[in-house]
Amino acid sequence: MSIRQEVIIVGGGVAGLSAAYTLAKAGVEVMVLERGLNSGTKNVMGGVLYRQMMEEMIPDFWKEAPLERRIIEQRFWLMGKDSVTQSAYKDMSWDSPPYNNFTVFRSKFDQWFAKKCTEAGVLILNETLVTECIIKGNKVVGVRTNRPDGDVYADVVVLADGVNSLLAKNLGFHKEWTSDQVALAVMEEIKLPAKVIEERFNVGPETGATIEIYGESTQNMMGTAFIYTNKEHVSIGCGTLLSQLSKSNIKPYELLEMLKQNPLVKPFIEGGESAEYYAHLIPEGGYHSIPRLTGDGVLVIGDAAQLVNSIHREGSNLAMTSGRLAAEAILQARRLGEFDEKTLSIYPRSLKESFVYQDLAKYKDAVHIMERNPAYFNHHLPAVNSAMKEILTVDGKSKRDKQWLIVKSYFKGRSFLKVLWDLFTLGKAMK
Repeated sequence: MSIRQEVIIVGGGVAGLSAAYTLAKAGVEVMVLERGLNSGTKNVMGGVLYRQMMEEMIPDFWKEAPLERRIIEQRFWLMGKDSVTQSAYKDMSWDSPPYNNFTVFRSKFDQWFAKKCTEAGVLILNETLVTECIIKGNKVVGVRTNRPDGDVYADVVVLADGVNSLLAKNLGFHKEWTSDQVALAVMEEIKLPAKVIEERFNVGPETGATIEIYGESTQNMMGTAFIYTNKEHVSIGCGTLLSQLSKSNIKPYELLEMLKQNPLVKPFIEGGESAEYYAHLIPEGGYHSIPRLTGDGVLVIGDAAQLVNSIHREGSNLAMTSGRLAAEAILQARRLGEFDEKTLSIYPRSLKESFVYQDLAKYKDAVHIMERNPAYFNHHLPAVNSAMKEILTVDGKSKRDKQWLIVKSYFKGRSFLKVLWDLFTLGKAMK
């Protein structure tokens, strides 16, 4: 016995739920198939959720959603073995509506979002693995699941099944992702009393801070680390491209442990209790890796579409926007009564007009340039810390002599032309 719905969404993360909620509010019959125990159990991210994209769907969601802290300060570290050059931005207006972003636990937030979808009329089936798309002619007409008599048919299937989207791959929308298109992130939740977190990060009872860390935090590999404040936990993690991690012979948990033991990081988590540990693959291919997004009866959204801005560590906001835009394209196709690729192409067109494509296009070559040239992480970043140490150490040398020492140190082992080329190529890639 088969089931039929107007739209099937594979994956109950924020991309899939955004599409489901938008469609259900417009009166469309929607089924979400989630392989986890519930929404959120298979979803991991650093823990920052941006307000604007969520509020476009659920106004004032922050009044009831399970959020951790309102982020009012964002810090950036260029870290060495025992030194760090810091910059930060703090805005007290972010402590009142309209907020900028929040830290969240995805397991809690996604379950709340799933409940809002259910209230809107979405049918969510958890612990349901989709094994393949059902194709009739050239059109996707449904999916096959691991449930008994588990074929489900629909006018449109939305693939929101994450970075390892085997369904999109089997449809020929993309090839196997290579190790330089995927990053592995490892993360740990450290339990600490709320007052301790507030004292250590200089924040109030409801407010928080984030720290993005570059350089020694990933052993000078292409990647970043982070520390985020929650109500009674500190999220700490790091991620790097699989291509570089495999060459380093460093195991992921070792990379995280080295970060935790760094003398600059350790005071933030000292005395805390390890509460949970995650590992997660993140799409890092960016603009050049965006696969085919539509076919007859099918669309691809979120991580499955490689929609992650790794330069700014943004993913959930891109996922939610892609889900909403896909839903709007389906609604337009529904009005026309056609669900072929041509009609559904409204989705990639609207995506290209949004910040999602524009931001990915802006940084389309940046990650690959930095990966190909290790000097950005093992020469230029350490040189910043070295320069700051030299100029701020008062030892009887004149500032003119110190400036000369900084220049000599910076160009040691790297010619002026090479340095100039490094800066030019990176600047061009991020213009």
